[in-house]
Amino acid sequence: MLPWKRVLRPLAALLLTAAVATVPAATATAAVASAPSSGWNDYSCKPSATHPRPVVLVHGTLGNSIDNWLSLAPYLKDRGYCVFSLDYGQLPGVPLFYGLGPIDKSAQQLADYVDRVLSATGAAKADLVGHSQGGMMPRYYLRFLGGAAKVNALVGLAPDNHGTDLNGLTNLLPYFPGAEDLIKATTPGLADQIAGSDFLTKLNAGGDTVPGVHYTVIATKYDEVATPWRSQYLSGSDVHNVLLQDLCPLDLSEHVAIGLFDRIAFHEVANALDPGRATATTCASAFS
Repeated sequence: MLPWKRVLRPLAALLLTAAVATVPAATATAAVASAPSSGWNDYSCKPSATHPRPVVLVHGTLGNSIDNWLSLAPYLKDRGYCVFSLDYGQLPGVPLFYGLGPIDKSAQQLADYVDRVLSATGAAKADLVGHSQGGMMPRYYLRFLGGAAKVNALVGLAPDNHGTDLNGLTNLLPYFPGAEDLIKATTPGLADQIAGSDFLTKLNAGGDTVPGVHYTVIATKYDEVATPWRSQYLSGSDVHNVLLQDLCPLDLSEHVAIGLFDRIAFHEVANALDPGRATATTCASAFS
């Protein structure tokens, strides 16, 4: 084996491990068991006057429409929202672990799904809440696929809006010929998320936001995947960037926990979805 291949293999493994960190630990069996009683993805649900827009949840890399949302979906459902979630970015022969396909194609899947939800609910617009890649990918839909006319708000939990360097790990790729090509060929959804990728260059050219959409980014300084964590923030006139530790210094959530079970983050999601009824997010929100 060539020496660079001996280094490339652990490097690729680390990239995959970091991506797997976005996936909740629930098994396929648990996901299937939870689905019938989950209370979301109910296409007969009609939004109320209080919450007139359906909420579409967009999972992270290697997540899926059930596992990523076993806590947040019921949290929002219990608060009167019509809640939906989709699978996207599937690779042939890879079940359950999604978000690995080319992100521009995933954005088209989101576009089609939002159309389906709006048709079923009769709503004019939806709100989007995404974790990790799921908080960044919808921006392509908003900018390039007509989503701005159909979306009121985008809330990102630890979104890699300007890509990730995986704590500097991706900076090593140029030293290993063929490494980037291998990642692009096998898991293009991962390659698209590396800081400086062609996809991110196109996405962020001309500004981070589009008019008419309200943006919220909820980050944690303990993020070990979407790094550096400040790169998650967006710039724009209708952007609210939030650091969890500014709301509760005791919150130790990292990249996985912020989307999986952090009720302080969930409270801030609810505030972003309904700013007219927002209440202060504090450490006590963990128990609300």
